[in-house]
Amino acid sequence: VSWLFNPTRSEITSLDSGNIDDILNNADVALVNFYADWCRFSQMLHPIFEEASNVIKEEYPDKNQVVFARVDCDQHSDIAQRYRISKYPTLKLFRNGMMMKREYRGQRSVTAIADYIRQQKSNPIREVQDLEEISSLDRSRRHIIGYFEQKDSDNYRTFERVANILHDDCVFLSAFGAISKAERFSGDNVIYKPPGENAPDMVYLGSLTNFDLIYAWTQDKCVPLVREITFENGEELTEEGLPFLILFHMKDDLESLEKFQQEVARQLISEKGTINFLHADCDKFRHPLLHIQKTPADCPVIAIDSFRHMYVFPDFSDLSVPGKLKQFVLDLHSGKLHREFHHGPDPTDVAPGQQIQDLASSPPESSFQKLAPSEHRYTLLREKDEL
Repeated sequence: VSWLFNPTRSEITSLDSGNIDDILNNADVALVNFYADWCRFSQMLHPIFEEASNVIKEEYPDKNQVVFARVDCDQHSDIAQRYRISKYPTLKLFRNGMMMKREYRGQRSVTAIADYIRQQKSNPIREVQDLEEISSLDRSRRHIIGYFEQKDSDNYRTFERVANILHDDCVFLSAFGAISKAERFSGDNVIYKPPGENAPDMVYLGSLTNFDLIYAWTQDKCVPLVREITFENGEELTEEGLPFLILFHMKDDLESLEKFQQEVARQLISEKGTINFLHADCDKFRHPLLHIQKTPADCPVIAIDSFRHMYVFPDFSDLSVPGKLKQFVLDLHSGKLHREFHHGPDPTDVAPGQQIQDLASSPPESSFQKLAPSEHRYTLLREKDEL
């Protein structure tokens, strides 16, 4: 069969536990093919991936500029688990060793993959030629602006590394020399312009050569604590492998969203990394609401989707009760929500003399389970077609 994998055709770097960190950390951009030999689609992709590598290597001959690599997930299940690989083949992009949130989902063709890499190698920072440009920015977007004395500097190189990783989440701009002088009253300067015409700028006060510090600061500004889930990013969010805490609200109900954001920040900041905080348009996501026997008329509604079941926060008006939302999330982690759906309230939660009811019904099934990692390929959300 002509498309069977021939390992001698191209210099694709094979990754294992001994070399993966060194190779990825030293690569400006790395595209990694996570595959399984028994998978027909993996076999079909091999020659395409190799040819795309050959094309790109002619344009970027420096071995650290672009790396095409592969991982045999059967032989290296520890690596597959580390990067939450659950379908084959999966193409993941890395920058300086850091895996990007969005995997490659384009056409599996030489041209498409090569074009994708060229796009990833394009400069993520727009250079400002006149500070007047700053006053006409689209204030619906998040902006990170760096003012530097010169481009050839450690400060700018660190800024560039951060922009390479987070340019999908923020717009990055820079100004140099005489143009930036007015904004460099105390040396090179990086600021964040949040969305909103009247939102005040925030200044980065740490070391501009400390990548970890400036990356953490920029990520905090560019990636909101509460993100919107849409039909376009639902699969991507699911791939992060964390359960969802979702506020379903009408699009024009910004008051409920603001309350939810405030309480998540107040009660759940310590849970960041264990659960994804999201909000969704009730009207667009009618189908998930049906899973919990709700309609847009019931919004705002808060629910947890564990990818196994959905659990409803009892009363939105209790949102601001100190600790109430946090306990809801803690009850998910402890298994209490699942247990009580099947067996009624825990004995410790039942008043003296009150009989425990054995619930025969199961909790509503997850609305996003079909997006969650499994041994099969992902399918796309179908709610738009079902409305």
